[in-house]
Amino acid sequence: MSLLNFRQDGPPDLAEPSPDRAVTQLYEAHALDLVRLALVMVGDRQTAEDVVQDSFLGLYRRWGRLKDTGKALTYLRSSVLNNCRSVLRRRNRRLLGAQEPPVASAESRVLDLEQGKEILDALRRLPHKQRETLVLRFVLDLSEEETAQVMRVSRGTVRSNTSRGRTALERMLGETP
Repeated sequence: MSLLNFRQDGPPDLAEPSPDRAVTQLYEAHALDLVRLALVMVGDRQTAEDVVQDSFLGLYRRWGRLKDTGKALTYLRSSVLNNCRSVLRRRNRRLLGAQEPPVASAESRVLDLEQGKEILDALRRLPHKQRETLVLRFVLDLSEEETAQVMRVSRGTVRSNTSRGRTALERMLGETP
């Protein structure tokens, strides 16, 4: 299996690329989606970009030790989720009190239309496994199998988390009685 099969714009390159080239190509093809994933998980763009950058750096450093470079994207997605969990744990350890909300960029203000903000707020109130599952399935549009691989759980767990998360979101958003 060629490493470059993650590029969907042409036939796979049969030559094994250098780590620099491979990670650069992964970055060009998937960084934006990974930032979106992290943004939904952590709630602010700067932290999301930092999380993704740390994940790419980790991949680059470990490139020579990867068992299957064809699964580098799955590694990155898992790394982004793990880094988001770490960020959220650190936030939860802070003393509870008045915290200034992060300053929104112009781009994020556009994304924060009232309905979108309400959905994101509800999504952030879900238990983290349900939130991760819904983001992977419906924001990144991963299959059940891909989601299970990224989260390192069974497909049944993905189905269960998806069902419970959707039901909870519908309740929070007032879409069901």
